[in-house]
Amino acid sequence: MVDVELPTPSPTGREVLLKVERSGVCHTDTHLRHGSYDLGARGSLRLVDRGVSYPLVMGHEVVGTVVAVGDQVSAHHPGDLRLVYPWIGCGDCAECDGQRDNYCAAGRNLGVARHGGYAEYVLVPDEKYLEDITGLDPSWAATLACSGLTAFSAVHKVLPLRPAEPVVVIGAGGVGLTAIAVLRALGHDDICAVDLSAENVAVARGLGASASVRATGDEVSKDIVEACHGPVAAVIDFVNSGVTATAAFDALRKGGRLVQVGLFGGELTVPTALMALKMLTIRGSFVGTPEELRSLVALARRGALPHIPVIDAPLDARSVQDALNRLTRGGVPGRIVLRAADA
Repeated sequence: MVDVELPTPSPTGREVLLKVERSGVCHTDTHLRHGSYDLGARGSLRLVDRGVSYPLVMGHEVVGTVVAVGDQVSAHHPGDLRLVYPWIGCGDCAECDGQRDNYCAAGRNLGVARHGGYAEYVLVPDEKYLEDITGLDPSWAATLACSGLTAFSAVHKVLPLRPAEPVVVIGAGGVGLTAIAVLRALGHDDICAVDLSAENVAVARGLGASASVRATGDEVSKDIVEACHGPVAAVIDFVNSGVTATAAFDALRKGGRLVQVGLFGGELTVPTALMALKMLTIRGSFVGTPEELRSLVALARRGALPHIPVIDAPLDARSVQDALNRLTRGGVPGRIVLRAADA
């Protein structure tokens, strides 16, 4: 991790330049630092083969103050505090035309394919990617751009369900805790949190999980079924390793749904007959759409969304390094958010 000197951009057209006030630290950044994803028996996927160029200024959970706008910007002005939707598409394909930027095959994601928010300033290519967060704590609001959005979108891939149908959340880090908060905000009652960390499980209970499993044994699926009093309707796996995905699959009831979110790597081998006989659904989920972020921010501004713990740290290269090291080791109880020195 090194400091990189870049010129401050001047916005044109619909571009907006923001001074970064907060920047959340995401586990995706640990993969960017490592340079690849684990594909199990298929080896690894190098991020440079996916269009990532180094050196890269990471950071995609960004809250900033507008400092300059292009000549076609109409709705934002210097001094506005805004949350950035970072999962920016190419702008030319059918998915982008349909406001599904995160489905774009040639995405230009902030902090991934273009320089992001671990910086003094960030250039957003279109004002449509900015959200008003008036009334929200900026540090918590920053987490909504990825942790919140990822959880919100994944939850909506298992709902609607009866409130008493068990939904299992594997991984009670920042994203998993937000999923629990979203489920509770939407009126779901039966939520089982699964994590290695006793501290994370305790935080999950405080946010509204009705059951929990410490995933320290060899029979996690059995422990889940026992904690939920039977096979479950849905599992959202925010770890998504070979071990957790297998446990999730084995815990599903007939008609159950598994939503795979985490990027820890590995593979899942499933019996093809059981897929048909049990009418199971396995679905991947990657962040969310701009409309989903708008809905999430609206939920937060209504005061309906419980806050996950936020750990503040300075916005500098050393803090980025330390935060990524903590995430790599695991067990961070919430989300680390970096704060600019004058914010």
